[in-house]
Amino acid sequence: MNADPIPTHPPDAAPRRSVSELLADAGLRPTRQRLALGELLFGEGGDRHVTAERLYEEALAADLSVSLATVYNALHQFTQAGLLREIAVDGERVYFDTNTADHHHFLLEDDGELYDIDGANISVSDLPRPPDGLRVARIDVVVRLRRA
Repeated sequence: MNADPIPTHPPDAAPRRSVSELLADAGLRPTRQRLALGELLFGEGGDRHVTAERLYEEALAADLSVSLATVYNALHQFTQAGLLREIAVDGERVYFDTNTADHHHFLLEDDGELYDIDGANISVSDLPRPPDGLRVARIDVVVRLRRA
């Protein structure tokens, strides 16, 4: 009697796509550097918030030969292709989020970590009407926290 194979993913979840498939589906050529940085960003499958500097440090630790400029370029290309969401929390820090669904963030100011807030948990009302010819693309709420 043959046992059923053990599933590699929950029955209601789609199998994880490879980084090369993600890039191809987003219209990006899978260069060596994009693939390597994509593995760092998407390889674990969980949602992440990273700065360019943090991803650069991870790339160096993984013995990847990339410059900080290459990391910035790849992050901006991934964002333009819809694979990442850019979150500017102040004039100096920009995070890139692998979770592109509608949601907001807690920012722990003590250490600069971002945590997701489900989009349904925040209500924004009474927005001013945008100027003619423009529309609201997205609303980002960042709730700043400090340890008590």
